[in-house]
Amino acid sequence: MIDLERQSENLMATYRSDEGKIIPDKQALIKIIEDVRTLLFPHHFGKEKINAQNGKKIVKNRLISLRKELMKQLCLAYGCETNKNCKCDKPEKFCDDFIEFLPTLRKILDDDIIATLNGDPAAENIDQIIFCYPGIYAISVYRIAHFFHERKVPVIPRILTEHAHSVTGIDIHPGAEIGRFFFIDHGTGIVIGETTVIGNHVKIYQGVTLGALSIKNRKATIGKKRHPTICDNVTIYSNVSILGGDTIIGKNSIIGGSAFITQSIEENTKVSAELPKLTMGKRKQN
Repeated sequence: MIDLERQSENLMATYRSDEGKIIPDKQALIKIIEDVRTLLFPHHFGKEKINAQNGKKIVKNRLISLRKELMKQLCLAYGCETNKNCKCDKPEKFCDDFIEFLPTLRKILDDDIIATLNGDPAAENIDQIIFCYPGIYAISVYRIAHFFHERKVPVIPRILTEHAHSVTGIDIHPGAEIGRFFFIDHGTGIVIGETTVIGNHVKIYQGVTLGALSIKNRKATIGKKRHPTICDNVTIYSNVSILGGDTIIGKNSIIGGSAFITQSIEENTKVSAELPKLTMGKRKQN
């Protein structure tokens, strides 16, 4: 029979000395995402239905609960076990700033929802988009995480966006800068890198990569722009790869499916990849 005490010692010997730092609770952060969505879209999420009579009380109670839970996770991210042990004012100030940001976030997401409704003929109505569309879910989580990232909150932004990635198949780094009226159609396999800049009224379809070129020296690229810039009113169809920090796709351009781009494209340009040659023959009958 295996010696479990010895194997415990062997396993513990593999642990690094820098491990053991307190980190936020992933499941608690996922719940915070859902709590924020309930605050932003109260007629779509949440058990309590609000109206003119009870709305203010319910929303206030939800804000109190959100602030309390977010404070706990922020204290963990900043290295304090509990709110009581927190020796800095960062978590409290961040919570206040985030709650003040929520009305603006709702307006920004409304623009993304309208862009989706206008861009997808299969979308029946706004309710369907809010409830069902993975692109809107991924964009919503990204916009929350980006607020955290801009304020240099440790680890939480990546936990949020990697959760959205696992749920939707859409990988948006919280450091990316994305403008208004952003539309993701289908979404599976989309990758948007850390230093990507995306303008307003941009449409992106499944399988698109906005990535970096291969690097030899990781340290030399830290803090530098490694991912492309997509200007206003650009449409990027499926399975396109656009790579490199110096690559700029000019406004009003259309990038056809399966294109591989590592150089800038002038505005008002239509790009199409050469179609592969198809070979067809008669199928043998058994």
